Order: sequence, then structure tokens, then C-alpha cells
Amino acid sequence: MQIKYTKSFLNKLESLFAESDYILRYEKGNFKAGYCVLKSQKVIIVNKYFTTDGKISSLLELLRNLDIETEGLTDKSMEIYNQIRQTKLSL
Repeated sequence: MQIKYTKSFLNKLESLFAESDYILRYEKGNFKAGYCVLKSQKVIIVNKYFTTDGKISSLLELLRNLDIETEGLTDKSMEIYNQIRQTKLSL
């Protein structure tokens, strides 16, 4: 999968999280990795001052490391999710 660091790809990733059981929020914070995951509440907080590239990189890393329940995902989101999980990222 060719990952494009564009606003439209960011929107696709945000839609994927919206369809999952996690809540995605952009807020200011001093996170070492650029994001914070509150697993007991299934909330993901990403630094809102990140560039589009930084937000996409953070979300891709999260998708590769979190177990997202796929029952509520649309076919398009499921396809993107599977491609991301199978692709090795070179960050």
C-alpha cells in the first residue's frame, strides 16, 4: 500500500477511528510519542499542533499496535485497515 501523507488520507484514517470503538481527539499536550492512549476508556489523544504528516504517522502507528474491533467498520475502512496492518512502515 502506498501511503500518501495528504489531508484526504488523514480524513480516511479519522473515519476509520470514528467507526471503531475508539474515540479520537486532537488536543494540546506534551506527549513523547505525539499521542496518548487511555486504553480503559478507549480514547486516543493526538497532539493538535502536529503537521498532517505527524498526525498520519501517529495514527498509522496506533493502527498497527492497537486491536481494533472490526465488526463496525465499513468495507472501505476494513480494506484500509487490513492494508495498513500488512504494510511495514518505514518511519
